[in-house]
Parts: sequence; C-alpha cells; structure tokens
Amino acid sequence: MKNSSLFYLACLTFLIHACSPAAQTKQEANTDPAKPNIVYILADDLGYGDLSCYGQTNFSTPNIDRLATNGLQFTQHYSGATVCAPSRSSLMTGLHTGHTFVRGNKGMTDADGNRIEGQYPIPDNLVTLAERLKEVGYVTGAFGKWGLGGPGTEGDPNNQGFDDFYGYNCQSLAHNYYPYHLWDNQEKIMLTGNEGTQKNQYAPDLIQEQRLQFIEENKDTNFFLYMPSVIPHAELITPDSIMALYRGKYGEEKPYKGHENGPRHRNGGYESQAEPHAAFASMVHLLDKQVGEILNKLEDLGLSDNTIVLFTSDNGPHLEGGADPDFFDSNGPLQGYKRDLYEGGIRVPMIASWPTKIKAGQTDHISAFWDVLPTLTELTGAPTPEDIDGISFLPTLTGTGEQLQHDYLYWEFHERQGRQAVRMGKWKGVRYNIFKDPDVRLELYDLSQDIGETNNLAEQHPEIVAQIEEIMQKARVDSEIFPFKLASAMKD
Repeated sequence: MKNSSLFYLACLTFLIHACSPAAQTKQEANTDPAKPNIVYILADDLGYGDLSCYGQTNFSTPNIDRLATNGLQFTQHYSGATVCAPSRSSLMTGLHTGHTFVRGNKGMTDADGNRIEGQYPIPDNLVTLAERLKEVGYVTGAFGKWGLGGPGTEGDPNNQGFDDFYGYNCQSLAHNYYPYHLWDNQEKIMLTGNEGTQKNQYAPDLIQEQRLQFIEENKDTNFFLYMPSVIPHAELITPDSIMALYRGKYGEEKPYKGHENGPRHRNGGYESQAEPHAAFASMVHLLDKQVGEILNKLEDLGLSDNTIVLFTSDNGPHLEGGADPDFFDSNGPLQGYKRDLYEGGIRVPMIASWPTKIKAGQTDHISAFWDVLPTLTELTGAPTPEDIDGISFLPTLTGTGEQLQHDYLYWEFHERQGRQAVRMGKWKGVRYNIFKDPDVRLELYDLSQDIGETNNLAEQHPEIVAQIEEIMQKARVDSEIFPFKLASAMKD
C-alpha cells in the first residue's frame, strides 16, 4: 500500500473491526474452567545462554529458573526471525519468513518520505493469534514493544485483536528506556518526568505495572497476556537501585560512548554507559524480577494451576549500545548473533510451565515461533487456520497424543546482502550474500555432532545440499514490500 493511504485505511479498518466478530468486547469474554489463562513472555535480544538454567554463570536468573524447574525446557526452539519485527509477525500469524507479511524492520514514512512513528503494518486480512483467542472468549492484552504497525494503522495492536495495549508502539523509540511518551491504547501518554534531560520514569517499570493490573482486572475471565519486554535490548540502563547490585562487579570496564542526554524521541540512539557489563547484567536481573512478579501475582490470585506460562526470546543476542555477548557467553555453544541465521541468531531459550498439565523436564523437539499459534488454538479450542506453516507442539507439552514433526524449518533475511537458512532434521543449511554473489555455495552442518556450525560438510553430502537448495527455492513467495531476489533468479 502507499503511505499516503495509511490514514484512509486506518479509518476503514476501524469501521470493519467495530462491526466484525473479532471486535468482541471485554464484557462479552467469559471464564471457561477448561481453558487456561495464557501468559507469553517475550524477551528482546536475549541469547540462548543468557539464563542460568541454560548455562549462564556470570549472573543468575532465579525466577526464570523456577519456571524451568517446574516446567518443560526446550533445547531446540527457534525464533521467527533474526530481528524483531518479522519474528513477532511469525509469532502472531503462524507463518515463517518466507510467507509472513512483515519480513524486516521496515519503518513507516509519510507522503513526503519523512519517518513517522511505527513500523510497516501487518495487514487486516491476516488473522492474528490474539484474534483467534478472542473468538473463544479470551480477554487479550499486550504490554511492552509492538513493532507491527504504527498508531492508528491497520497494524495497531488494538486493530489486531488486543483489547488492551500499553507500551512502545514503535521499536525504534523502544531503544530508549526513559522515553518522552508511551501509548495506552489510542492515547499518547506523555512522560513529563522525562522531559528534557530528566530521567524519572523508567518505561519498563511503568509497563510492568500495567501487566500486573491486567491480571488483577481479568482474574475472573480467561485472559491472554502477551508480554513483549524491551529488555535486554539496548540501550543498556536500569534504575540506580538495580544497577547498584552489579556496579563494579565485572572489573575495569570499557565505557560505551553514545549520545549524551540527546533528543531521545527523535533519533532513537543509545545513551552512553560507563559500565556496560554491569548494566547488561542488571537488565537481565530486572527481567527476571519482573517474571517473578508475574508468577507471584498468579499465585496470589489462585490462578497458577490454570495458567500456562511460556518464556522465550525474539532472536539471538545483540551487539549494540555497548553489549558484549562474548564476555557473557550469551550464545552458549552456538555461533552467531542477532542478524545471523547461524544458530546463535535464531535458536532461543523456551520454557513452558503449567503446574497441573506439563511435566517438568527437557525436550529436544524441534519447534519455532510459527508453531505457537496452532499450539494455543488447539489448547483453547480456537479455530486453527489451515494455510499456516506451524505445527502444534501441544502433544509435547502434555505428553499425550502424537507429536507431528516438521519436514523442515525455513528462514530468510532480506538485509545484509540476503541470507537463507533451513533446518531439516539434524541438518542445517545456510547461505549468505545471496544478492551479491549468484554463485554462493550453501554451507551444510550436522547439528547432532556440530552445534557450533564449525565443520562445513557440503562437499561430502551433495544430495543433502540439493534437497536444501530446493527447499530454499520453494518454501517462500515473493514480497513487494520486503524484496528478496534469489541467486538463481540473478543467473537467469
């Protein structure tokens, strides 16, 4: 669509939603004891090795570890993409990046080409996970970072099935933790405590208050709490009370030089940080603390036994704002970071806890973000669309029924000269610089023996290479908004 038509489409979308079954009000929601409440916690750029239950030793995450101890810990779960927006699009639609609408972090512009708040909107004709859950009586709330459509567009969370939204609509503005404003549904909330160079209102704390209030207000209904945290994405900063717990703990630090109390609402850049290691550890500490507050709230209200809690991350660890994933071994045994399609960019921690239904332990079931939608629709009895890429992993969670397996998992990334990856059983195929080099060779790794992707076996297994190359051709459709010109097309 053309940017000049976004306002018209936003108005039209409002009218459509107001008249559609998906516009079910919170008063129409109901409590069905057979349906669990759902809490889905999405960390931002948290690496596979950034939790102590996944091997982190430089700091601890006791509340998230409590989830793992009492729940099921996935060792082969994958994000929807290697950056924020397409990963969230995959989660909400059940489609991988060869099919989902949003495939990159594309910002919005006005008719004159000037940047405006928000990312390119997910279209109204796609039915999201939240909309599916509303069809079976759930109250839905999203609290944190959205990134799938600017305020008032068809991609606005209120237009995509969420009764309540509070937080950052635009992921660029979420680079700053003391922003000038947040959004409360359609109301722009100005944070007067952060005017000029002041830092008195820490956004993650404000957002957490709204999450806890949402649980309290909806304790007598079935609810879906989507918690897309901005932590621990840069900038690296926490309130002094949290930072003090780690200040000086990691020896002499190399300061990160960013902007100094600059116009946070305009450039979205990162502020300077004198102790980036301490700041990163304090941010994961805060994330863990907030997870504990959610769990405690559920327990206090007597909701724990009928609430499924899922915790994961949107992609691998980042390198921005002074972050140092190598120092913390944030990838554990994996290679690569955010924006990579090696395992470190897309394999993420995932924990599912439901005390009365999920047996504690670990699973090596291969799953991805696009599996979450069919899992939760099967769990709740909501309609599951047929034309998606996801496969329900509910049998893995409950230990009952037959668990279907993917023939393959597929990813593409239209930045960095084009990247593709396929997971097929134990095999992993990766191609980089697809746009630049039409003759680029596929790298092949046996993840059962080489989780770090260090030994390229492409020459030894040409038949596997051929299978994966065919998948890379067929497992996608073109997108005009997020163009991806394959090397084979460049040869023709």
